[in-house]
Amino acid sequence: MITNTELALKGNQFPNNIVSYNKNIDVLDFRTENDVTLQITIVRDSVIRFRYSTTSNFDKDFSYAITKYARTGYNYLEIEEAAEDYIITTQKLICHINKINLKVNIYDAKDNTLISHDELGFHWEESYEFGGDIVKMSKTSQDGESYYGLGDKPSHLNLKGKRFENWVTDSYAYGKDTDPIYKAIPFYTGLHHGKSYGIFFDNTFRTFFDFAHERKNVTSFWAQGGEMNYYFIYGPKMTDVVANYTDLTGKPHQLPALWTLGYHQCKWSYYPESKVKEVTAKFRELQIPCDAIYLDIDYMEGFRCFTWNKEYFPDPKRMVQELLEDGFKTIVIIDPGIKIDKDYEVFKEGLENDYFCRRADGPYMKGKVWPGECYFPDFTNPKVRDWWAGLFKELIEDIGVKGVWNDMNEPAIMEVPNKTFPDDVRHDYDGNPCSHRKAHNVYGMQMARATYQGLKKFGYPKRPFVITRAAYAGTQRYTSSWTGDNIATWEHLWIANVQAQRMALSGFSFIGSDIGGFAEQPNGELYARWIQLGVFHPFCRTHSSGDHGEQEPWMFGEEITRVVKKFIELRYQLLPYLYTSFWHYLNEGTPILKSLVLYDQEDIQTHYRTDEFIFGDQILVCPIIEANSKGRRLYLPKGNWYNYWNNKFSSGGKEVWVEADLDSMPLFIKEGAIIPKYPIQQYVGEKEINEVVLEVYYKKGKENSFLYDDAHDGYDYTKGRFSLRTFKLTGKTNELIIQQHKAGTFITGYKTFKLKLIGVPFNISKIQIDNEEIDFEAVKVNGDNTLIIDKDFTSLHIMQ
Repeated sequence: MITNTELALKGNQFPNNIVSYNKNIDVLDFRTENDVTLQITIVRDSVIRFRYSTTSNFDKDFSYAITKYARTGYNYLEIEEAAEDYIITTQKLICHINKINLKVNIYDAKDNTLISHDELGFHWEESYEFGGDIVKMSKTSQDGESYYGLGDKPSHLNLKGKRFENWVTDSYAYGKDTDPIYKAIPFYTGLHHGKSYGIFFDNTFRTFFDFAHERKNVTSFWAQGGEMNYYFIYGPKMTDVVANYTDLTGKPHQLPALWTLGYHQCKWSYYPESKVKEVTAKFRELQIPCDAIYLDIDYMEGFRCFTWNKEYFPDPKRMVQELLEDGFKTIVIIDPGIKIDKDYEVFKEGLENDYFCRRADGPYMKGKVWPGECYFPDFTNPKVRDWWAGLFKELIEDIGVKGVWNDMNEPAIMEVPNKTFPDDVRHDYDGNPCSHRKAHNVYGMQMARATYQGLKKFGYPKRPFVITRAAYAGTQRYTSSWTGDNIATWEHLWIANVQAQRMALSGFSFIGSDIGGFAEQPNGELYARWIQLGVFHPFCRTHSSGDHGEQEPWMFGEEITRVVKKFIELRYQLLPYLYTSFWHYLNEGTPILKSLVLYDQEDIQTHYRTDEFIFGDQILVCPIIEANSKGRRLYLPKGNWYNYWNNKFSSGGKEVWVEADLDSMPLFIKEGAIIPKYPIQQYVGEKEINEVVLEVYYKKGKENSFLYDDAHDGYDYTKGRFSLRTFKLTGKTNELIIQQHKAGTFITGYKTFKLKLIGVPFNISKIQIDNEEIDFEAVKVNGDNTLIIDKDFTSLHIMQ
């Protein structure tokens, strides 16, 4: 492995002086005397791509991470040759390329402050073990600089002082600081002197990131093969950095169906059918909302994918339909390993068409997983992806399964030291043949992509729902995810909180953890606290290993059942708020979960906060992550906040103690927020929603809130059949004004809003709707400051 101490300033490990420069519209090429080429592409005013070659030639430009829908184009570009540098200027950035050593310095074009400075810059060495180059980039770590991102690392939110490896790994029962684990997302955000930038190192080989670990003033990233190919993304706000990275690698291709945002119940394993029905019936009996039930590997015949065990599930189509009639959508697991069995149709098709991965010297890659010895489809081959997508016809179109869960797709192999394929396995890589060294980190991503294509095709006109364990940058286009095989411990509750925030910071918001822990068994208190956190994660699922006991919400006694029910019901009330947050994520690339540093990067106190986060834009969530807690200290970020439970008003920018017994968790609402709520349902679509509650939190000043709605499934929303309501709140000493603007052609089912006015500092004596004074009885004004008005009002004026 290349490290700073192994490098010497000698030979051709480092670029020397530039001997030629060429410009082709938005692509600039700089070539050095020792045959290094730096190719700079101006993607946007704030996004610049840097690509290096050590042979003067570049391989075919291909990336699984970059979406074809990424925005491109810039408003201004000027190139100037100075005495020591070439200077590239866009509207947002000034980039200096040193003529002597090819080092890059990047400045803010607005005030000329330094944003990024190459330390040794680009350098490389021969890889005698693998052949080719190990490529590396090192940059100066600025004073007080902090680092965030890199996907699902189970470590402190701020990465400063640490080193990480990106190699997708099956990591059962991982712990705090275990590295690597299930995902490889080589993107981080740097923050110093109040300004933020991002670096996405688009290299699928085994990559490493050092955030001032080896040397306190140097951060670096390198790969054991491939190109030095990275994108520099400038903010200066972190929200813009993450949004631009998400735009580059892709937003989800469609909104999730609303039911996918409900509560899900999973276990390894629910079988036979009678057990599945017993569990689902108990949810309805206790009136604990739930939208999905999962079938793990035991639903299959001998763990063969796309089969059913007819002893356990004699008539799966009937069962799935009966579950659906009771509001439960059935999700099934599908793994990549295809059992070697000449009587197994999927195996025969794969063999006849040469769809399985081969070793370098010819034979098929053989590995042991749940079915025994298996072959593995090469999901980097588009023909294989099309075949795999077609295999879902029976499951989705005929039987009626509503979602698919891809597991073991790192790919995980049992009983081998490295837990995965050997390096010599060959892959098509969409017409760019390569070894597993290059394809490993994208294998799970391409499996999820093929699964997504199958569900989209055979589930049409409904939206597909896919979950994956393994992922590379850009996987968020196709699928949701969870954080892998965690443990039922308090430490893992802390890890789950941090991982979900970090994934959102890494462009992947549709994320959750195995609530309660997969391995081992939680006590009631831990399970309740985990539910309290999990209902504020975009993907909300309890999952457990049956070997370690029962983990349904009612298994911990009446008190815990009551607490769990209370918070799952809160999740269902907040579905319109979460759905609206997803709409923002799809349209703007803004994370659904916002770490406090993302919310307010100017406040140095937020740079090392891990526990609290903003859910959507206006709800502050402060989970309890220690046993026997009756409350906790927490940090209220800038602004003013209302305690959700008692409406107590507090100013931000300080630490406070908040009491929170087991049936509570500190939640705060931003002043000026208008929070939409549905009535409690046992599953999405159970009730016809005739009225939406709007909880209005008074603010002296202005605040905007939003409510997005559509048919909750299908694709009509892409044709303008959606409803986006913008609420503009203006609060004054003795009056409150709410203006509404509506976009889209969708007609919502609800007719009225029930407004709950919170924190209004005056007694209401007069109400005007659209400039007409309204009698109190007409809007059913109550002493608790509630009133009911038509949903299509334009202006609501409440006066003292």
